[in-house]
Amino acid sequence: MSGFRPPPYPYDRLDPLRARADEHEGGLVDLSIGTPFDPAPPVVIDALVSADPRGYPPSIGTPAFRDAVRGWFDRYLGVALSGDEVAATIGSKEFVAGVPQWLRLRTPDRDTVLYPQISYPTYEMGATLAGCRAVPVPVRDDWSIDLGAISAEDAGRALCLWVNTPGNPAGGLDDLGAAAAWGRAHGVPVFSDECYVAFTWDGPPRSILHHGTEGVVAVHSLSKRSNLAGGRAGFYAGDADLVGYLREIRKHAGFMVPAPVQSAAVAALGDEAHVDVQRERYRSRLEALAAVFADVLGIEVMLPGGGFYLWVHAPAGDAWALAEDLAVRGGAIVSPGEFYGAAGRSHVRVAAVQPDERIALVVERLRSAG
Repeated sequence: MSGFRPPPYPYDRLDPLRARADEHEGGLVDLSIGTPFDPAPPVVIDALVSADPRGYPPSIGTPAFRDAVRGWFDRYLGVALSGDEVAATIGSKEFVAGVPQWLRLRTPDRDTVLYPQISYPTYEMGATLAGCRAVPVPVRDDWSIDLGAISAEDAGRALCLWVNTPGNPAGGLDDLGAAAAWGRAHGVPVFSDECYVAFTWDGPPRSILHHGTEGVVAVHSLSKRSNLAGGRAGFYAGDADLVGYLREIRKHAGFMVPAPVQSAAVAALGDEAHVDVQRERYRSRLEALAAVFADVLGIEVMLPGGGFYLWVHAPAGDAWALAEDLAVRGGAIVSPGEFYGAAGRSHVRVAAVQPDERIALVVERLRSAG
């Protein structure tokens, strides 16, 4: 049978290692996927359960939701936006996967999606699902995107450029001003995935919207910031023409964040105290895991510029061997770097997401195993 056949989902390939890790007393500790394990704040849960679910919520977001997004941008990032420059998403993954399709309908003479060479796999998959060319852009030694490596041909065919700061998986921090300037110079929309912005360790939080809205769109999610991944709440903001086009096409496609989730998102965006607590949790977990890699495994690990992942170079560049060793000795599941692009095959990604006591259990197991 001809036609498109979806590739295996990357994390399903870890099932044999899960069985090995689960042999430990206390079971496996999953550090492979960046899903939150800490509780959502009570103010968010209260808003979620008390909301009225009757009626269809606006696809673009309720007025209260969009006002909350604008207020958050203003307070947290110092960016002033109008109501026409923001809209809701069902989390951020569906938006990342869908943007190439929507853009190609608008610009059928372009067929290329540019994205970082080591990155979240949905940038590539979104291009594939839209029937586009997926072209990875090399990254520098600090894991930031190398815009100078984009060829003139690829720039001329580009529907969009994705950047991601802080980056997943390696925690790099891109020059977002340079990305915005590159997009404007080449007539290419730039989409900036900023869902880890609250966990920026090197310097202040940054957004591409600090460099104006022309030709750019920032994408955000409450999944990481507020431990609301199961709620699927996110938003995008930026260029009024781009946002307006996407808002209208998404109405026709029926994308709607459930009304109770929008109420919960309003509460989450109005409170930074819970984000400060979560930031300290992730920082301490990153430090604990980096220490055990150095002390027990003899692997020096740099803390990321942002995000809550360690990007660890495997001994002899054998990521699967390191993943197996961590499963057998520590009962921990991590992700081989090839999940994030072929250029990442010599690394593993370690997500510092599990509760402190589970992280401590991995540390204890590895120290005991020696």
